[in-house]
Amino acid sequence: MTGITITLRALHDGERRMEHDLLAAADRHRAEHEVHHVATDVARWSHEHIERLVHAAPHYGLDLPGPTNQGPGLWAAVREKTAQAPGRYPEAGLALLHDLRDLHLAATENSLNWEMLAQAAQATGDSRLLDLATACHPQTLRQIRWTNTMIKTLAPQLLTST
Repeated sequence: MTGITITLRALHDGERRMEHDLLAAADRHRAEHEVHHVATDVARWSHEHIERLVHAAPHYGLDLPGPTNQGPGLWAAVREKTAQAPGRYPEAGLALLHDLRDLHLAATENSLNWEMLAQAAQATGDSRLLDLATACHPQTLRQIRWTNTMIKTLAPQLLTST
């Protein structure tokens, strides 16, 4: 296995986790409408990245599984009802910050892998790999900017409220 295939596999795994974690955070924080809607939207980018990686994988001798079906299930319905409960509690804000931090770190790891892949593609003259990284990396950078902005916006109030 080459460094390129290892990085492709790491990106595939990272984007699958990112999609799952974004959708889970969207469900957990349904009462925070901006978080819920934006997390759901940017999870689609990771879904698209997975599809692109799966499509490119055979060229590099890999067989990667496609995106998982993230359809609603029993637990999603339970979380939705819980999120609709009246009133807010301080622990919810801390849980939101924790989720945003974890999402930020996961997106940053994916970003570094996209950057490494792009650099390898340039070094080897692999236009297929460079096109893949060029198409996906900007969306990952936007995921990072979104989580960072949300943390900057929410942290002062949530960490200092009693």
